Amino acid sequence: MGMSKVPVAAIAGRQWGRVHRRQLREAGISEAKLSRWISDGYLHQVLPRVYAVGHTASGPEADLAAALLYAGPGAMLSHATAAWWWELIDRQPPQIHVSTPKRCPSLANVRVHGRRDLTRAWHRHLPVTTVAQTLLDFATQAPARRLRRALAEADFLRLLDPNSLEQILGHGRRGSDALRQALKEHQPDLAQTRSELEQRFVELCERGGLPRPELNATVGGLMVDALWRHQRVVVELDGRAAHGTPAQIARDHERDLRLRAAGFTVLRYTWRQVTREPALVLADLKRALGLG
Repeated sequence: MGMSKVPVAAIAGRQWGRVHRRQLREAGISEAKLSRWISDGYLHQVLPRVYAVGHTASGPEADLAAALLYAGPGAMLSHATAAWWWELIDRQPPQIHVSTPKRCPSLANVRVHGRRDLTRAWHRHLPVTTVAQTLLDFATQAPARRLRRALAEADFLRLLDPNSLEQILGHGRRGSDALRQALKEHQPDLAQTRSELEQRFVELCERGGLPRPELNATVGGLMVDALWRHQRVVVELDGRAAHGTPAQIARDHERDLRLRAAGFTVLRYTWRQVTREPALVLADLKRALGLG
């Protein structure tokens, strides 16, 4: 490796293999040498003025680093991307969201939000909006149920700071009303749900005014999806694909038999029943709980 490549490789090594043209100039790389490195395949442009160094391999961290470099000094991950990086949501958004005090146009895969006076936090070696700011920004984009889940995850991860939330919920700020409503309906145990079906079932119980079940609780050595311990009622939820094989059906029947032998009423609901026939599910549950 040539001596001029050593500092560039060191810079890129701290940025998941990405470097900005500005950094190359600051490292003393001339335009002629930069052009030669591009022609030789040492630099590969991944975004305007942002290059992969030495290879074209990509990955989530490298893509995020490239987006931050593109947005300029002071940039940070924000909105849904920040929510994912804080692990408040489980799917990486298809478009990377960054906020920056600089003027910078958005790209097809990078949404740039021009904003000043934001506090940057550092999480897993990348700059990101604070958790409170992330939740407020996420509230401008996400459906209410996803926002509530993100709030529950923040609570579960012990990232919620009531004082920071109170300060950020200023009058007129976008997302404030949605975030206030989510806080009003906040259920920390949503973070314990392991699937969208479980979350929808919990929300159905809430709408129906049922007492809140224990989620993913252990009964007689078996983990069950929902449990009303006092009433000795267990609910098992059959997802759209997970319970369709003969072997899985046999295991489900065996579990139900063991639970009934231990004195529990066992109810099973499918995705279609919870989402398409909620009134029937609620009526069935209320009878089993002695509320019908």
